[in-house]
Amino acid sequence: MSKKRKNYKLKEAEIEFRKGLSKKLVIGIIIVFIIFLLLTIRLSWIDFIKGDTYKMMAYNQQTINQVISPNRGTIYDSTGKALAISASVDTVSINPTYIKAENKEKVAKAFSDILGVDYNTTLEKVNSDSAFQTIARKVEHDQISELKNWMEENKISTGINIDEDSKRYYPYNNVASNLIGFCGSDNVGLAGIEYKWNSVLTGTPGKITSLRGGESQEIPNDSEQYIEAENGSDIVLTLDYRLQTIAEKYLKQAVEENNCSRGGNVIIMDPSTGDIKAMATYPDYNLNTPSEPYTDSQKEKYNSLTTREEQVNFLEEMRKNIAVSNGYEPGSTFKIITAAIGLEEGVVQTDTEKDFLCTGGEQIYDTYIRCWRHDNPHGEQSLRDALQNSCNPAFMQLGARIGTRTLYKYYKAFGLFDKTGVDLAGETNSIFYKEEDDVGPVDLATMSFGQRFNITPLQLITAVSAIANDGILMKPRIVKQVINTDTGVVTNIEPEKVRQVVSKTTADKVKDLLYSVVQYGTGRYVKMEGYSVGGKSGTSEPIYSKKDDGYTSSFIAISPVENPQLVVLVTLYDPQAGKYQGGETAGPVVRQILSEALPYLGIPSTNTNTSDSNSDFTTTILPDVTGKTITEAEEILKNAGFSVESKYSGDKTTTIVNEQVPKSGISLIKDSKIFLYDQTQTEKNTVAVPSLKGMTAEQAINSLKSKNLNISIEGSGKVISQSPINGTELEEGSIINVTLMDEIQDAY
Repeated sequence: MSKKRKNYKLKEAEIEFRKGLSKKLVIGIIIVFIIFLLLTIRLSWIDFIKGDTYKMMAYNQQTINQVISPNRGTIYDSTGKALAISASVDTVSINPTYIKAENKEKVAKAFSDILGVDYNTTLEKVNSDSAFQTIARKVEHDQISELKNWMEENKISTGINIDEDSKRYYPYNNVASNLIGFCGSDNVGLAGIEYKWNSVLTGTPGKITSLRGGESQEIPNDSEQYIEAENGSDIVLTLDYRLQTIAEKYLKQAVEENNCSRGGNVIIMDPSTGDIKAMATYPDYNLNTPSEPYTDSQKEKYNSLTTREEQVNFLEEMRKNIAVSNGYEPGSTFKIITAAIGLEEGVVQTDTEKDFLCTGGEQIYDTYIRCWRHDNPHGEQSLRDALQNSCNPAFMQLGARIGTRTLYKYYKAFGLFDKTGVDLAGETNSIFYKEEDDVGPVDLATMSFGQRFNITPLQLITAVSAIANDGILMKPRIVKQVINTDTGVVTNIEPEKVRQVVSKTTADKVKDLLYSVVQYGTGRYVKMEGYSVGGKSGTSEPIYSKKDDGYTSSFIAISPVENPQLVVLVTLYDPQAGKYQGGETAGPVVRQILSEALPYLGIPSTNTNTSDSNSDFTTTILPDVTGKTITEAEEILKNAGFSVESKYSGDKTTTIVNEQVPKSGISLIKDSKIFLYDQTQTEKNTVAVPSLKGMTAEQAINSLKSKNLNISIEGSGKVISQSPINGTELEEGSIINVTLMDEIQDAY
C-alpha cells in the first residue's frame, strides 16, 4: 500500500475517533446538565416548597423545649379554708434515641427501682424507636432527688427529661366531694367545680427554648426564649366548711340509721343571697382516690359487679351530685308553693274556718285519692290546719280553685320549669306535664300536693328560699370570687336577683304557717328551744312502674322565721328501717343541723332558761378539781354526787390532778363518771359512741354508762337525735348530748 494511501486511512480513522469523542462529550454534557437541572429542581423544592417543614425539623433537632406547667388555682371555702390545692411534682420522660445502647437496661432498672414503674414496660419504652416516651407523671420530689443522684453517679446526662408539673390534692378527702369534683392525671377537671370552672382554674402553660449540640447537651446562647406560664385563678366558694361538715355528719348518720338504699342529700342556703352554704351527698367518695369506692357498702357492691362497664357506671353514679343532677317527687314539701300561690291569688286565707273538708280522700273522676290519714279524716279545716296536718284532700281542693293555668304561671315564676343556672356541672331540669294537652283533673290534684312531677332538690330549695326572702327569687350562687394569682385582681360575682315571685305580705303569711307546722303539726320533731323554726315535711311514694325506688322522705325548714338566715333541705331516698315519714326521718336531721349551724353563725338564742329541761333528772355543776391531790379531788367529786375513776402513778395523797374529763363548769346528772389524770397519763382510752335513737332516757343513760360515757339530756320521751353521732371515737368520760321527744304519729 502506498504511503499516501496509508496516511489517508489514518486521517479518516482520526476523524471518526474525534466524531465519537465529540458525541460522547455532548452526551456527557447533556447528562451533567440534566443532573444539574434535577438538583436545581430538588433544591428549589426543598427551599421553597418544603423549606419551612425542614427548618422546623432542624429546629426541633437542635432545640430543647421545656414546658412550664402553670399552677392550677386553689379552691377556697367562704372562710378561706383551702379545699383543693396543687403541689409541685415532676414528670419524667425520655428521648430513647439519645440513651446509649449500653445504658438502656441500666436506665430501665433505675426507673423501676426509684419510680416504682414496671421494669418490662419501661424497658420497651427505652428500647423503642420513638422520639419521646413518658415514664412517670406526678413524681414526688424525694424520688426526683434520688433519680438525679443516680444520673450523676452513673454519668448519664442525656435522654432523660425531668419537667416541672403539679399534682392536685384535696386536704379534706371526702368533704364536699360530690360538689368539688376532681382532676385527671393531666390536671384537667373531670367533675364538679373542677370541671365546670376548669378554664378559670387551669391557666396557660409556658416554655423555655434553648439550643443543644450533637450529644443533646444544652448550649448556653443568647437566643434562649422564656415564655412565662399564666397561672390559673383561685376561686372562692360560698360554701362554708363548718356548715358543710355539720351537714355531712348528720346526713351520714341519717342514711345509715334509716338504711336508705339510695342515699340522701342536704342543701343549706342563705335565702337573701342565694348562696349555697353547704351541699352534701351520701354516700360520698374520697377526692384523692376518685376511682375507688369509699364506704363499706360501696366496696361490697362494686366488688360484686362482673363487667368493667358496670363498674364504670357505678363509679359515675357514686360521683354524682344528686342535689342538682337527680330529679325527685318532692311530696308534701311542695304544699308550701301551692299555699303561697293560693294566698297570692286571693283564693284562700290563712285561717278561714271550715274552708276545706277532708273525708279521708277525694274522688277525682274515676280515681279515688286517699289522705294519709284516711282511717281518721281531718274533717273541716282552715289552710293553717291543712298545712299542719299535711292533708292531701285540702290541697287538691285548693289546687282546683287555683287552676292549671295559674299554677303553671307561678311554677314558671318560681323557676321550676328551668334549670337554676347554678355554676355546677351536671344540672338537670324538671319534668312536668305539658300544660296545653297533658294536665287532666287527676294530674292537677296530685301536683297540688307535690307528686307525679320531678324537680331537683336545688330547684325546690331555691323556690322556698324565695318565700323566706320576702318573695324575691335569687339565683343560686356557689362561686363568689375569682382571684387572679398573677396580678392579685379580685373579681366579685355578686348575688343575682331573678324576680319578685309573690308579695312580701304573702311571704310573711306562708312563713307564719310554716312556724305553726313546726309548733303544732307534722314538723314537731324540728321544734327547738331558743330558735323559731318553720318548715314542712314531705313523704312521696313511687309510681307503680318504679316501686323499687321506695319512698322519698324529706323536710325543708327556714330559721329564724322572723328573719330567715338559713333554709335547710334534707332528702332521704328509700329509707328501709321501718319508718319513712318525712317528719319522723328527715325532721330530726334538720333539727340537728340547725342546732349547730345557728349558734355557729352567731344567731342568738332566745332561750334564757339555763336549767336542765328534763325535770326527771337532777343535775349538778361539775367542780374544777385540777391542781388538787387525787385524794382531795375524789372526795370533792363523790360528795357532789359523781363517781370517779383516777389514773395516776405514785401516791394518791401527793399526786396532783393534771386533767379531768369532762371539764368543769358543765351540768351533769347524778352518778356521772369523772376521769382524773396526773401528768404521767399521756394516752387515754377511747370508745365508740353507740346509737341511742329511739331509746328512753334511762336506756340511753345505761347504754352510755356501759361505755364510760356521760349524757346531757334535753326534752322527754324517746331519743330523736344525738351529738356526737354514733360511731364517733371519744375519750372516756366525754359527754353525749341527746334530745328526747314524745313520738309523733302524724309526721308526714
